[in-house]
Amino acid sequence: MFLQKATSDERGSVSLELVGAVPVILLCLLVAAQITAGGYALWSAGLAARAGARAELTGRDPAGAARRALPPGLSAEVRVESGKAVRVGVLLPRLIPGLPKSRVVGTGDLGGG
Repeated sequence: MFLQKATSDERGSVSLELVGAVPVILLCLLVAAQITAGGYALWSAGLAARAGARAELTGRDPAGAARRALPPGLSAEVRVESGKAVRVGVLLPRLIPGLPKSRVVGTGDLGGG
């Protein structure tokens, strides 16, 4: 087996490559975390909408039930609409600076087929 001795030109090149790759890796992790937070918000909005629909069907306040079903971090600026279905809109958590405010909506059907 032949081993080649590193020349002085090659020393530190791995460190420079790592330094160049770290921002890309961090950005990928941040984007993945943002997508995960969006999925969590959408899932929570759907659960809250179903809780609101159950409350509507039993004659209780759907907006109050939907707000109580949301986790504390998502309960700010909630929009609850009821009609043929209960719709709950929550703001997406913004982990990436500069993203615009966005809202996801979950729907709970009242079963009025």
